[in-house]
Amino acid sequence: MSIISKLKYFYIHFSINFSMKKLVFLTFLLFNFLCFSQKKALQAKSISQNISIDGKLDETAWENASIASDFITLEPDNGKAEPSDKKTSVRVLYDNDAIYIGAMMYDNEPNKILKEISQRDNFGTADLFGVFINGFNDGQQDFMFYVSAADVQGDCIMTDANGEDYSWDAVWISKAAITENGWVAEIKIPYSALRFSQENKQTWGINFFREVKRTRYKYTWNFVDKKIGTFTQQAGILEGIENIKPPTRLFFMPYASYYLNAANEQKTYGTVKGGMDIKYGITDAFTVDAILIPDFGQTKYDDQILNLGPFEQQFNENRAFFTEGTDLFNKGNMFYSRRIGGKPSVEPDLKDNEEVIETVQNVNLINALKLSGRTKNGLGVGILNAVTEKTFATIKDTISGATRREVVEPLTNYNVLVLDQRFRKNSSVTFINTNVTRNGHYKDANVTGLAWDLNTKANTYSLFGNVKYSTINDTEDTHGIFSTVSFAETSGKYRYSFGTDFVSKDFDPNDLGINFYTNYYNFYGNANYRILNPTKLFNSFRIDYEMYSEFNKDSGKVQANRIEANLNLSTVKNNYYGAGISISPLESYDYYEPRAENRYVIIPRKFDMWASISTNYNHKFAIDINSSLSVADQPGRAAYGADISPRYRFSDKLLLVYSFSFLKRNNNKGYIDSYDDDDNENTPKTVVFANRDVITYANTITGKYAINSTMTLNLAVRQYWSSAENKDILKLEDDGTLDPYPQYTENKNSSFYSWNADLSYSWWFAPGSQISALYRNNASNFERIIDKDFKHNVTNLLTNDALNHVFSISVKYFIDYNAVKNKIRKRA
Repeated sequence: MSIISKLKYFYIHFSINFSMKKLVFLTFLLFNFLCFSQKKALQAKSISQNISIDGKLDETAWENASIASDFITLEPDNGKAEPSDKKTSVRVLYDNDAIYIGAMMYDNEPNKILKEISQRDNFGTADLFGVFINGFNDGQQDFMFYVSAADVQGDCIMTDANGEDYSWDAVWISKAAITENGWVAEIKIPYSALRFSQENKQTWGINFFREVKRTRYKYTWNFVDKKIGTFTQQAGILEGIENIKPPTRLFFMPYASYYLNAANEQKTYGTVKGGMDIKYGITDAFTVDAILIPDFGQTKYDDQILNLGPFEQQFNENRAFFTEGTDLFNKGNMFYSRRIGGKPSVEPDLKDNEEVIETVQNVNLINALKLSGRTKNGLGVGILNAVTEKTFATIKDTISGATRREVVEPLTNYNVLVLDQRFRKNSSVTFINTNVTRNGHYKDANVTGLAWDLNTKANTYSLFGNVKYSTINDTEDTHGIFSTVSFAETSGKYRYSFGTDFVSKDFDPNDLGINFYTNYYNFYGNANYRILNPTKLFNSFRIDYEMYSEFNKDSGKVQANRIEANLNLSTVKNNYYGAGISISPLESYDYYEPRAENRYVIIPRKFDMWASISTNYNHKFAIDINSSLSVADQPGRAAYGADISPRYRFSDKLLLVYSFSFLKRNNNKGYIDSYDDDDNENTPKTVVFANRDVITYANTITGKYAINSTMTLNLAVRQYWSSAENKDILKLEDDGTLDPYPQYTENKNSSFYSWNADLSYSWWFAPGSQISALYRNNASNFERIIDKDFKHNVTNLLTNDALNHVFSISVKYFIDYNAVKNKIRKRA
């Protein structure tokens, strides 16, 4: 064969071979595109026979229903088909009252299925199945229903903007059962727990979810691409539901409670309370929630601390009414619900010989209601209104013994209005207004905001921001503004963001919101890298780099500056590690700690670092460790601390978690006092600081014993002690430096220690209905004398003289108007 012939043969052979490889490659890409890019569709089957929710799937209707299968990995190996020995199949039925889901989770090792029994919405260490339903198929909001292999329910509302909101609770029925081939979940969701249109032919967005806990792998029926910054818009489609009508969504939840209180120097007394919550769906999209004669006596206690800073401590909201379905009200970060029924807003005016003998901790809530929902066109409306009662403090004349009462909180109305227009399924513009009106000549407040969350159609870039304007009507009216804008890339392995804030001096949303830092502007940026699929070593891996600079608006001085890097990863053995460093390379000027107009204290340059580890919770024994170190460019000024939290799961029923927290701050410089010069009104206020050592210890024990999936015993114990011992007294100079000030001799040491213990029993005896019993004891003390005997500080609180005791029992019963109506019709 000639050279030319050989070249011709090679060219033809190569071309054919290359074309075949290219064809195979293109076919593979097309197959993946068809499998992963298109929305899967499932036909629901109409039934007339009764379905028993027993976890058996033995009715004939299940056999004839269409099957949803071929699940795809969500995490960690996003996009990979589910393994053949972990196949999942789901069927959907419906009738005039509810939709039914039957799921079979195959497992070649059913004896290894994890099934820890836990409380509702807390799945613990257990396999999981979920169904996500969007009755309008608009990609805006999913109603998520979960069942664990231990037969524990969980439910939440999911939006891309706010994530999963587990404070939302619906009433539905489920049963899970372990079989020789894996496990089964059977679910009945009444239409009253969903939102959908009144069209004769329904098209719903739907997705199914499975988590195999022992491998930490998660799967979805319709592919959810992690490279795209949205979850709710990647659902499949449920078709075939016809001629159903949204039911009357009217629910009554009457309750009755009994409290027995005992404390030192106080006669034991009992209190009976009763009231009702009402939920009413005024349309297919909007619901009114009303609370009549509220009772929050069994809510979790607050973790109080020794607060040495210039601002109040912020607490979590534990009252169900103010947490359930409040995603709309959180738009723009303008609503802090603990203001409602919180501490009084007015300080009593005391004379020299008077003292307050009855301190009001919280103002009583008279009633509250909220309306919330979203139209088919994407308009979300939220209205919340609450009224608190007129509240008095009792004041005693220490000379004559006479007492009087003074108003510390007038009758007050709180109102929040939100209008949130979503468009293109992934963007929104929101109007928010909060208003506080107090009866009589007291302070009123109003804050109005406009927020926007704009995303490209492909969810690759985002523009986020808001503008808020506050008005305070008091003896002197004030107005302020807050604005923020940021831009971010939200998809892919490499992502970044940058933004800026501007806050005027008189911006004040704190009558119904919470914000402390004002009179500044800042600039910030972030760049990060993450893996989207696991490697030989890691299931997840992410590095973040951040820069932040903040300046006082009037002086232009640097208020804060830092360069920060963080690393977070999880190994293939599902252990989690994190570490970070932060450097503040410039001195900064703190305008808040001095608590005086136009005064500041210089904060030295500093270096911070931290590290954490969380071992795999699948093991009976696991541990969380967090450590931190901070070193300032000032002799002896440093801080170090650690949190250690071991946990042990004795069985699927019993779990105990212990946590120890320690923090030591050496040579901390902080405010302790201030006063005016009586001889010269023009002299600036004298601000007194202290060079102090601050040490904090906290011990907590939490535990649960699950009798079954509806009945649990729970334990929560917290002991806390923190002290600040002043070593040197310092005077704040006008230039922000601190000089010795030995002439100040008052004792401003601080020591705060507290004890809280809750032992509770909870039984969900019927869908939506609960009996709960709680025994609580608590004590706390603040002193200027520091007792360094740790044991003594603890035992001081565990005496009959110190402890307050409360025993309570509460019964809440769920009444569905539709169920009552149907029973009456059957009897007639």
